[in-house]
Amino acid sequence: MKPVFFAVAGLAALAISPASAKAEDASWGCQILLCAASQSPSWHGVPYCVPPMKRLISAMAKPGFSWPICHEAKAGKPGYEPYEECPAGMTAVSSRTDGDRSFLGRDDKDQCTKTVNQCSNRAAFRTQFGDSQENERKGVTIRQINQNNDNDVFNRDNGCMVQITQPRSRRADPYYFDIPNDKGVKQRAWFNLND
Repeated sequence: MKPVFFAVAGLAALAISPASAKAEDASWGCQILLCAASQSPSWHGVPYCVPPMKRLISAMAKPGFSWPICHEAKAGKPGYEPYEECPAGMTAVSSRTDGDRSFLGRDDKDQCTKTVNQCSNRAAFRTQFGDSQENERKGVTIRQINQNNDNDVFNRDNGCMVQITQPRSRRADPYYFDIPNDKGVKQRAWFNLND
């Protein structure tokens, strides 16, 4: 992530015209971008960054808020992804019903799910999902999928197929900027706005 910080630092330097100017003289949007790209430490640990970021957090609470943009960096507004990726083999889904999603105006994919045949390797399945107390602690639900076909009474898969659903982990740093480097390749810098 250090290359991202240095690329943004270079862009912020371009945003400040005279050679004698300081980083504090950059536009607010460039200050935000520079601070958001800081990774070790995050903006919380950079004294220069605390005032513009706190100003941003305060401004976000007001009606009519619009993200300050650093036009020189060509990064635009930040993105927001509140959840981590689902584990391999699982798909992101929403726990909300279609009516809830329509009412709220968003599709919050807050869970991960997959369908598995628990009979194909019962030992492995029990090792991973056999402890009901651990499943409950982690929010894992296992629902049997009834594949009963009246025309096939000898279907060996009846009772074997289950749908496993678990909550998605929340990201510590849910906001991001895609910042183009000097070659135009975008690098993602994750950050949070926790006060």
